[in-house]
Amino acid sequence: MSQTPDTIVHLLRHGEVYNPDGILYGRRDGFHLSALGNTMAQRIADSIGDRDIVHLRVSPLERAQETARPLAAARGLEIVTDDRVIESENKFEGLNFADGAKTILKRPRLWRYLYNPFTPSWGEPHQQIVARMMAAVEDARAAAVGHEAVIVSHQLPIWTTRLHVEKRRQLHDPRNRQCTLCSLTSLHFVGDRITQVSYSEPAGDLIPVKDKSAPFSAGGAPEEQRP
Repeated sequence: MSQTPDTIVHLLRHGEVYNPDGILYGRRDGFHLSALGNTMAQRIADSIGDRDIVHLRVSPLERAQETARPLAAARGLEIVTDDRVIESENKFEGLNFADGAKTILKRPRLWRYLYNPFTPSWGEPHQQIVARMMAAVEDARAAAVGHEAVIVSHQLPIWTTRLHVEKRRQLHDPRNRQCTLCSLTSLHFVGDRITQVSYSEPAGDLIPVKDKSAPFSAGGAPEEQRP
């Protein structure tokens, strides 16, 4: 059988969020794309809008929906909102992470959540993330058989999915995730079997240097850039 993919499902991370305080926003409402994030979203539409994309499945959170809109307009697609591709749950949601891990170390009351990095104990279990993401991927593949689909999601769910597909262990350093803002992690299918994973950064040149290595890519758009 030919190994030429007949269907591709792209996992697209959302663009930069307006978040000058460095909050770990998680599933919270009210966090929208910054002006730069909107530029990133348009870059995606300009970069892949001429591809054979026939299906668009999106997390319900504002930043994902806003990232999807230019591509939906470019392709004339309906946005299918899917709770299964939402951001992962996290006990530290709402905290200011401007100081990174020091944020937790300075708060002894939070240490009780650190007992098991394998699950992890501070958030949604990796296997639960994998199960919901892969179910959404399969539905997207089925909806786009012979063509391409895009799922707009978030860094940890996308990275967790990639580790699963590549049969790598889930325990990892968040600083080493290859999943920058508005990046594409593409799953290539032959039939219902994934034969290749590719990665690209259509908006890579727009990402602030500090965000390239920041696991949460908190953003920091100035006040006048509030959407």
